[in-house]
Amino acid sequence: MRLRWALLIAAVLLTASAIAGVAQPRFGRSADTPPPAKTITVAGHGTVTTVPDRATFSFTVETRAPTATAAIAHNGTESAAVAEAVKNAGVAAADVQTSQISLSPQTTQDGLSIVGYSASTTITAKTTIAKAGAVVDAAVKTGANGVSGPSLSRSDEAGLYKDALKNAVADAKDKAGALATAAGLTLGSVQSIAEGGSPTPIPFAAGKADFSTAIEPGTQEITADVTVTYSATS
Repeated sequence: MRLRWALLIAAVLLTASAIAGVAQPRFGRSADTPPPAKTITVAGHGTVTTVPDRATFSFTVETRAPTATAAIAHNGTESAAVAEAVKNAGVAAADVQTSQISLSPQTTQDGLSIVGYSASTTITAKTTIAKAGAVVDAAVKTGANGVSGPSLSRSDEAGLYKDALKNAVADAKDKAGALATAAGLTLGSVQSIAEGGSPTPIPFAAGKADFSTAIEPGTQEITADVTVTYSATS
């Protein structure tokens, strides 16, 4: 009987020792867990200044007639003439587009009787700055009685935006370096980078173009923004 109790006690002690041996390394590893890594996150802004070389206009032709059919027919003839005129002024056919057609009744002041119809067609034309004034003149002389624009842009805006992104990344690095120095840290490598925003042309006034309808191209700023996270060490 005593032998059985001795063996049972020995087995319990061996089991407890084994459990302690397994658990102890876990406690040892938790003590060796490295501290969280240091990072610096900054926002960078970049710009590229350029001169617009493209202009977009919308020309509206509005006509009135006693009947809807007559108004649409007359308007179609007038708007076709305007479209042909801007092409003759140097706008490529692919850059001339009918963007809107509308027809509405004209009523008496009390709104009870229809006295005629108004038809309207809007034509959008994209051209170079050099031809912009001549295009406007041609459209108006041919029958356009509404002009909207110009919307100025660069034909190589995508490439300029990439340059602005590079400037934004450089700006972010300068800021991160300043922060690291102020905090007594050494700036490390880029851990993550994210693009923010989109190409944003901002116009500024400049010189006049030599046309009867003067178009001032001015300058534009293509802007870009990024958010960059760097590693840092003590």
